[in-house]
Amino acid sequence: MSVEVRETVLAARQSDALRGPRRTSYNAFLDELAARGRAALDYRVTGPEPLSWLCVKHLRGRDRAIVAFASSEVACVVLLGPHNDDDPGQDVYAMLYRLVDVEPQPNQQRKKPACCGDDGHEPPVSGAETIDQLVLRARRIARQAT
Repeated sequence: MSVEVRETVLAARQSDALRGPRRTSYNAFLDELAARGRAALDYRVTGPEPLSWLCVKHLRGRDRAIVAFASSEVACVVLLGPHNDDDPGQDVYAMLYRLVDVEPQPNQQRKKPACCGDDGHEPPVSGAETIDQLVLRARRIARQAT
């Protein structure tokens, strides 16, 4: 299986800031994602759509990559960054909720289902339209950050 891997503008900017072992870890993940597709990811995000269409990979330390699939052959890294509950301004999940315009449920226990469809074989597919919307929102957030 070979998967085409893309990045949103925001994820590209976030990955450009990585240095040393963090960069090496991310590059290894991109190679693994291209080679293995959904099998390279750790779990699916829970919550309402489009959250439930997104998958997560734990990278080095607190770093996480959040990925959407346009199809089983096309993956898009949507966001990249540290998971930091102590600082919502630096938390990749807080950024994700902002990106998809969803408020997290307070005190809700996160579940971590496998990153695959109900049949256990295909990744959850966001579809090109959903990914396009995430890309547009990511561009707006990236512009606001500069």
